[in-house]
Amino acid sequence: METESEPYVRLASLRQLHQVMADMNTARSLADTLQTVADGVVGALGYELACVNLVRHDGDLVVAAFSGNPAAEALITGRVGSRESWDRRLGMGERWGDLIFIPHTEGWVLDDDDVPQWYTDGPAPRFEDEWHPSDRLFAPMYAPGPQGGGTSGELVGVLSVDRPRNGRRPGAWGREALQMYAFQAAIAISNARLRANMQRALVRLEREQQALRASEESFRQAFEYAPSGMAIAEMGGDQHGRILRTNDALCRLLGRRASTMRRYSFSDLVHPEDIGTLLRTSAEGGRAELRLARRDGTYLWVSLRNSVVADAADGPRFLLTHVEDIEERKRRELHLAHRASHDSLTGLPNSAELRSRLSARLCRQRPQAALPAAGSVESFEAFDSFGTQDAVHGGPPVFDRGHDFDFPPGADEYDGYDHHVHTVAPPDEYDDGSKGLAVLFCDLDGFKSINDRFGHNAGDAVLIEVARRLSNGVRDGDTVARLGGDEFVILADGLGRADAQDLAVRLRNEIIQPIRAEGRAVRVGASFGIGWAHCGMTADEVLKSADERMYIEKRSRPKQHRRAG
Repeated sequence: METESEPYVRLASLRQLHQVMADMNTARSLADTLQTVADGVVGALGYELACVNLVRHDGDLVVAAFSGNPAAEALITGRVGSRESWDRRLGMGERWGDLIFIPHTEGWVLDDDDVPQWYTDGPAPRFEDEWHPSDRLFAPMYAPGPQGGGTSGELVGVLSVDRPRNGRRPGAWGREALQMYAFQAAIAISNARLRANMQRALVRLEREQQALRASEESFRQAFEYAPSGMAIAEMGGDQHGRILRTNDALCRLLGRRASTMRRYSFSDLVHPEDIGTLLRTSAEGGRAELRLARRDGTYLWVSLRNSVVADAADGPRFLLTHVEDIEERKRRELHLAHRASHDSLTGLPNSAELRSRLSARLCRQRPQAALPAAGSVESFEAFDSFGTQDAVHGGPPVFDRGHDFDFPPGADEYDGYDHHVHTVAPPDEYDDGSKGLAVLFCDLDGFKSINDRFGHNAGDAVLIEVARRLSNGVRDGDTVARLGGDEFVILADGLGRADAQDLAVRLRNEIIQPIRAEGRAVRVGASFGIGWAHCGMTADEVLKSADERMYIEKRSRPKQHRRAG
């Protein structure tokens, strides 16, 4: 039954509700908001106890705030009730709009579930609407639905209230006030959670940005102050390979300023012979050894290592290039390779290098004509006799019949040989102007007597001077090699038979001039044998042919003409 003062009480309660709702929406943190919600129930809605059960990320509900009884607060705050038990509670009892009321006559079945709860004692109800200590009243808090307009969304939590101060079950106005309060509390809690999530995200973002700045600074320092050269180059697009950034070490290494380096790509700086190596390394990442141009025009051997810097969204975008000076190591390697392929006394190519160069000119084709036994003088003369016609079978020249290579099944029979021109000798019978690869075998006459009379130092001086005279007497591109002892070989391509004879005469005339050795003038003679290289011959067969012709030439000359002076 309403009294004359009830409208005034309701107005005062509305003012309190307004203030509590304002406090809920201005709380500084989620915890403050939850406690304000619980305190508002006690302070503005006329209940002695209030509890906020908050839905966690896993769906269960935790007691997040309590108001009205410090002992009960200490007992249940922080405890968790399963979502299954809460769904059971919210599905039973009486529905007062969105409120759930479970009277003491039904609530006893909930005494043993896992929902945190408190117990109060009191006498049995004396009249119908009197509040019993075991009565339960829950106000579910739903976030606003996606469509707005009061539509309920997901469950945010549940308000549990107990012991109305007037000792009665709430009437229509009290139920409406609690339901409205729960709705506003859900909005305040959702907003507080959103702010808390945003604050955590901002803190996390700031930490990530700090870590990124620290990482960038570490990279910058490692890049700038690295003892070896570093560069960042563009990958892909029209500007592929363009240098974007270099460190001081690379600028010093190449003698170029950083502003100048940005005008180039590595392909502009690499030695022309190494461009293929660079392109393979740039495309695949990895390591390569090549030569880069310095500002003064010289080239420097470097070890270049590329790492692809990838972007998760766009794929590979940059190349991080590490450049290390290996000039000294490469010089030692080249020196060792030179020593392995050159004579230590004269500096000329040695026997192994000579055979390698000669073999590189000869393919595996062999003439089809019947030949004398391999290795005989006649066999080499037979090779020299091939000209315009196969002497045995007639028909086209044997060296025009194409290759007779043994390729594996399925292989491209022209790989490696599609641009090869057969090496053949000029004909012996007449001069048709054809040229061939002449092999001049030179043996010194009278060299042993110089060693015996004047010692090995004098002999070495003679060999060094003979090597110099032979090298000066041939064309650029010809090879002068020392087989060993006092034997030398000259490879001269593109000569006719008369040209080869003239070359042998010129070289012999150079060699027989007096040579200063150990303070005295000495003389040596020279015998030359001229052989011709053919495809189908081995390097040893070619050298043996020239060697035998040299001995024929040596024996044909009077002994006094072969004596050293």
